[in-house]
Amino acid sequence: MVENNFINKGNIPTSFGFGEGLLEAGAKNADIVSIGADITASVKINTFAEKFPDRFFSLGIAEQNCMGVAAGLALAGKIPVFATYSVFAALRTTDQIRVSVCYNNLHVIIGGAHAGISVGPDGATHQALEDIAIMRVLPYMTFLSPCDATQTKLATIAALNEIKGPVFIRYGREAVPDFTDTSQKFEIGKGQLFKEGNDLTIFATGHLSWEALQAAYMLEKEGIHARVINIHTIKPIDEKIIIKAAKETGAIVTAEEHQIYGGFGSAVSEVLAKHFPVPVEFVGMNDSFGESGTPKQLMEKYGMTAKHIIDATKKVIIRKR
Repeated sequence: MVENNFINKGNIPTSFGFGEGLLEAGAKNADIVSIGADITASVKINTFAEKFPDRFFSLGIAEQNCMGVAAGLALAGKIPVFATYSVFAALRTTDQIRVSVCYNNLHVIIGGAHAGISVGPDGATHQALEDIAIMRVLPYMTFLSPCDATQTKLATIAALNEIKGPVFIRYGREAVPDFTDTSQKFEIGKGQLFKEGNDLTIFATGHLSWEALQAAYMLEKEGIHARVINIHTIKPIDEKIIIKAAKETGAIVTAEEHQIYGGFGSAVSEVLAKHFPVPVEFVGMNDSFGESGTPKQLMEKYGMTAKHIIDATKKVIIRKR
């Protein structure tokens, strides 16, 4: 079923959805606790901390320690939520996530904020462009990459209520279009068909799902009918929707705010290689670090806009023929 109502309700950081989802779920479950690392407001767990101060623990800028404490809380029967910048959440604490959290298959929610290059002026050290690749290879890990603030809220609630093991939720700082419906059916592990089309399929995740839709609308004017599918769950990925699209459209473009090596595009390609190989073009960071700049400047310079998705679709259509 095609999703609808794709009208920008206003630009909102996806981090707001994470904070709202945590607060709503926390109000219904006293076992939910939160851990901060001195950037509580930045990653939007401050509202939870203010509402439930006895269930919030600020442990300072000590991310590895935070993850160890989260594991201990989970073993004690709590549902811990630890959030920090994604570059620290995924890279600085990899060992603790692997050994303490994933090895024990603990229900720990990891919020990876400020993900992608759209962090902007913070520069290369704070632009998480490798977190998908690192987290998706860990056993038992569920990886969520919602496309807007509304979907991030639903993803956070689902992560807290519907999953038993570890979950990584990737979200951003920059205000981006909030365009999905609050009544949407959010199913972990299920892709969403945003737009029909049979000339090719654009698989997108995170902030680039909006860019993919804009690209598809512009391509319509040129007589190219692109199917757009939003993949908010990178692991476990929806193999059925990928295989179906490959068989029906014969060409794929993937779009992500992440390195093209090992990330979302690689996850899609693994499914295609095993079940139904077709030509694929990748839109994302091409083996480079970022730099300081406005989000708009960086997305343009490093090739992650609707225009770049259009360029990729035209390349893949030629290869399809």
